[in-house]
Amino acid sequence: MDSELMGVGELSNSIGARRISFSTDCGFSSVSIDSRNVKEGSLFFALEGSSSDGHSFVSAAFSAGARAAVVDCAKLESFDLVNAAEKAGKDLIVVENTLKGLQDSARVYLEKFPNMLKIGITGSSGKTTTKEITAAIIGGEKNTVKNAGNLNSETGLPLSVFEARSFHEAGVFELGMNKKGEISGTASVLKPNIALITNIGTAHIEYFGNKAEILKEKKCIFNYMTDNGIALIPKDDECAQELSNGVAGTVRFYGTEMFPELEQTRSLGLEGTEILWAGQKIHFALPGKHNLHDAMAAIAIAKEVPVSDSAIKKGLESVKPLFGRFEILKGRTSLIRDCYNANPESTAKSIDFCDSAGWQGRKVYVIGDMLELGETSRPAHAQIGDLLSQSKADGIFLFGKETIHAASRLSLKNRPFFHTEDIDELSEVLDGYVQTGDLVLLKGSRGCALERLSEMLLGGK
Repeated sequence: MDSELMGVGELSNSIGARRISFSTDCGFSSVSIDSRNVKEGSLFFALEGSSSDGHSFVSAAFSAGARAAVVDCAKLESFDLVNAAEKAGKDLIVVENTLKGLQDSARVYLEKFPNMLKIGITGSSGKTTTKEITAAIIGGEKNTVKNAGNLNSETGLPLSVFEARSFHEAGVFELGMNKKGEISGTASVLKPNIALITNIGTAHIEYFGNKAEILKEKKCIFNYMTDNGIALIPKDDECAQELSNGVAGTVRFYGTEMFPELEQTRSLGLEGTEILWAGQKIHFALPGKHNLHDAMAAIAIAKEVPVSDSAIKKGLESVKPLFGRFEILKGRTSLIRDCYNANPESTAKSIDFCDSAGWQGRKVYVIGDMLELGETSRPAHAQIGDLLSQSKADGIFLFGKETIHAASRLSLKNRPFFHTEDIDELSEVLDGYVQTGDLVLLKGSRGCALERLSEMLLGGK
């Protein structure tokens, strides 16, 4: 069994919870919010979800080896939790709200490591890429922990925090959001020493109503910094000045023109970007201006840590694209698979990159719905239609209900396109259209799952 993270009694006392114990004082070695992932020595948090309630699985968690469960006081009787704990000889940590209990627990756990440099990253796009680049650079010289994948939510961030250990010198964590108050909640857990915002866009605007509310929420990442903290803000973002107002600690702006060490950048098309940094030639494999922006964000953090120029070079050269985030795949076509997420800003950037890419063959743009845009969805998709009408695409294929608004604009501009809401129909039509040597862009929100077209486009069967 893994070594213990904290004692059950210690945690209960630290978060001001009531402990109902049917065991000797023991510790937990991992945390889980899913009874199917519980292992011997786990602490199970019974969270209430949209389709199921974790309190229904407390007995299953105990059977799987959980040492204790964090439960809601209002549900002790309705789920017969005291009896379940007594039968299993395990403990209950009783709180008023189990999500807050998870966040409080993560916060007090992280406080065990006062010497660990805590780095927080948020923004409307580029968070995960920036986090990965930052961890790659810093990890070259310091023992570093980071979120796994995109575990950046109100539950994912606290779970990631429990991966920290006493030997870690730095922690790099991204903070995501899809509702009001989420960044504030996760920032209160992390209390970053260095906090960076990648940009302010319209991702998740359905839940916020307007860009000003998104800015206000993202800016909460700075709320828990002390006067010794460092806030890093993108210089070229139209919201830069507003983001900097009233921030405790030191505010620094970052961007390509802000680093004296940055001598030159040169696009290598699909092969990425060549960066001349402090006399060192660096091959950064992630293509496009947006990925270069994320690299500059990571460098801004690295310089505050600080790490050496050689660590910056080594880290940048080690980075590879993540699934669905501007992956370059080659087969029958050269495929840009950028379909993990989509919003108006990132979709425009993808189209712009493909337009500017030097390419001997045809260019084929497959654009799926941009989801979670609420009332702005119709004008946002219409705007993408206008961009596509002026683009250098030889073929335009639209997928989903919302892209009908892009289709309307293309029709007005007399630009040929194909639109469907049926993925099988889209696959069949694309299969008959694409040729060897085409450059194909797949861009859409996660709900579109455009990666389903990959095997066909690359030539697999």
